[in-house]
Amino acid sequence: MATAAPRIGDTQVAMSNLEKGKFINYQRIEDNLAVVRQRLNRPLTLSEKILYGHLDDPHNQDIVRGTSYLKLRPDRVACQDATAQMALLQFMSAGIPTTAVPTTVHCDHLIEAQVGGSKDLARAIEINKEVYDFLATATAKYGIGFWKPGSGIIHQIILENYAFPGGLMIGTDSHTPNAGGLGMIACGVGGADAVDVMAGIPWELKCPKVIGVNLTGKISGWTTPKDVILKVAGILTVKGGTGAIVEYKGSGVDSLSCTGMGTICNMGAEIGATTSLFPFNHRMTDYLNATKRPEIAKYAQQFAHNLKADPDAEYDQVIDINLSELEPHINGPFTPDLATPISKFAEEVKKNNWPQELKVALIGSCTNSSYEDMTRSASIANEAASHGLETKSKFTITPGSEQVRATIERDGQIESFEKVGGLVLANACGPCIGQWDRTDVKKGETNSIITSYNRNFTGRNDANPATHAFVASPDIVTAFAFAGDLTFNPLVDTLVGSDGKPFRFSAPSGFELPPKGYDPGVDTFQAPPTDPAIVQVAVDPKSNRLQLLQPFAPWDGKQPEDLPVLIKVKGKCTTDHISAGGPWLKYRGHLQNISQNCLIGAINAENGEANKIQNKLTGEWGAVPSVAGWYRDHGKKWIVVGDHNYGEGSSREHAALEPRYLGGLAIIVRSFARIHETNLKKQGMLALTFVDPADYDKIQPDDKVDILGLESFAPGKNLTLLAKHKDGSKEKIELAHSFNEGQIEWFKAGSALNLVRF
Repeated sequence: MATAAPRIGDTQVAMSNLEKGKFINYQRIEDNLAVVRQRLNRPLTLSEKILYGHLDDPHNQDIVRGTSYLKLRPDRVACQDATAQMALLQFMSAGIPTTAVPTTVHCDHLIEAQVGGSKDLARAIEINKEVYDFLATATAKYGIGFWKPGSGIIHQIILENYAFPGGLMIGTDSHTPNAGGLGMIACGVGGADAVDVMAGIPWELKCPKVIGVNLTGKISGWTTPKDVILKVAGILTVKGGTGAIVEYKGSGVDSLSCTGMGTICNMGAEIGATTSLFPFNHRMTDYLNATKRPEIAKYAQQFAHNLKADPDAEYDQVIDINLSELEPHINGPFTPDLATPISKFAEEVKKNNWPQELKVALIGSCTNSSYEDMTRSASIANEAASHGLETKSKFTITPGSEQVRATIERDGQIESFEKVGGLVLANACGPCIGQWDRTDVKKGETNSIITSYNRNFTGRNDANPATHAFVASPDIVTAFAFAGDLTFNPLVDTLVGSDGKPFRFSAPSGFELPPKGYDPGVDTFQAPPTDPAIVQVAVDPKSNRLQLLQPFAPWDGKQPEDLPVLIKVKGKCTTDHISAGGPWLKYRGHLQNISQNCLIGAINAENGEANKIQNKLTGEWGAVPSVAGWYRDHGKKWIVVGDHNYGEGSSREHAALEPRYLGGLAIIVRSFARIHETNLKKQGMLALTFVDPADYDKIQPDDKVDILGLESFAPGKNLTLLAKHKDGSKEKIELAHSFNEGQIEWFKAGSALNLVRF
């Protein structure tokens, strides 16, 4: 009697050490790919293998890169505390008892950097007690893992505990792709997408194109993995990755550490990419073993044929980078894609009249806070100390997790930083997201800072639009801290020691993984209780930070007519411009209150100012939220007109919820960033683009507009905007959209969540 051949699914391996009964489902990928291969009859890229391996219906799913909408079944969901509030409020309103997939919430966004780690953490716990209590009780109620304040940044915690090769995860933070460093497709989404998956509904994603980055040579010296993505950002720009997955390959991959690959994938968000990832290799095995997940490493080795691209797989675009020739780069200011090699940076500083004095150097964050990053930076600090130097610039260090913090404290790196003047901040996002009570310069004062973070839009770190923020590797940032000068090149220039003698820094050195193993530090994880029924979710009806949600009204079925242009936005408009972070983070769970920051950072094309627009019905000038609210309260829907890559940056769905709450109907732009476009659709708004981008110039701030064609709204069928100018003339402008049939139903129902409720 013949015996059945062993199947990959015959082995059960836990998805993480913290969740019982949740197993990696490689068998689904294997079975799905058997169907897809037969249908497509072509080699597959790695990203295609993982995505198509998670298809809800591989037999009938239309699969065309850049065109089809894939319905996918992610393995897990992750939320950070600022976005989790709204996601959980939406999930609660759906009336579902527990999440359909493993889900975690991470407290990292609400801790403001002021005086140092422990004191800042204690202050945050006191100030945010109401929010933390809500998150702790809501996660317990619905079977969600909860990482308390002080545990670390979501992406580092995910890499240490939950990411695995071949997995598919969505997270309510734009830098979720960090998990691509462990061969996982991990995508940043809005809270409504997360709620769908938590509720057992397939996640919908436009089938991405695939950009291949072929790495050759070997990384060494001052060049780090961060320089790979800084280089790629310079090539692709902030919108060059939109609608695509960036897939790294080639012989050079093996010279990168697992955490270094995570750094590259993390900052891939800055080029608009759906996500980024690397093929499974021995560096991932080493990291899995070091983080006490050897069973996952062994399982991935058995499945390795599906954790790399097929030979001859085709890419939509290929970029070649020789790591042996790659210089350290510095990107900025004001945008993460202005890439300059270190050998030319001093010249650019002088040519552009950028402030040469360096005020603050900041290392760490979710992008660069691994043990390897910290030990390399510490080697620079130790060498400077040996010459009697302390930093000339202020110098801050943000550990990415409690595990990293405890380990570098035990192994002496924290002492190395502090003895040269460094300030160790809490295990949290801090200045990277604007949670920084900066006191060394006044708002409006021109100055320069350099960080190892990922994002450097205007005012991003300190709410000062005059701050020139540059992004580099932790090595370069640390070396610059001792020079205090942006024209310093540590590869060739010298500093003068306390003995009066010049010296040049040696190339940094460090450990990929801690030789003594990781120290887990303080246990900050709260597992869901065995009996969630006894848990009461804490929401005070009088709270100014938390507010239960009411459903948005469905479309009334009428043709929109005489809509005012709330604001015609000029130039770059990120989610920071639409829904500012920093001090507004405390209102992320209260839609009414946080809507008072809607579009306050956007530049009005009518007057070149921010947060000053004219109410076209009264003639009065006011703040954007107040005028929008006036229109809503007087029964008048409105539109926003925007430029290219509108909504780039963070995944925050508040940038879509706020205009919807304030009565907006449509956002009409030259082009959208992926996540924001989806978020708008999820909340029942019309996300529309000019067929001819030049038509942006035809819309005047004092126009009234009709939107024609909604009565026959259909996929692939354009709409028409009728612009009624103040002089009485009229102009028809063709508008495109990417709505499919299901998304059109979201619009008609008033939101995607309304369909779940109804």
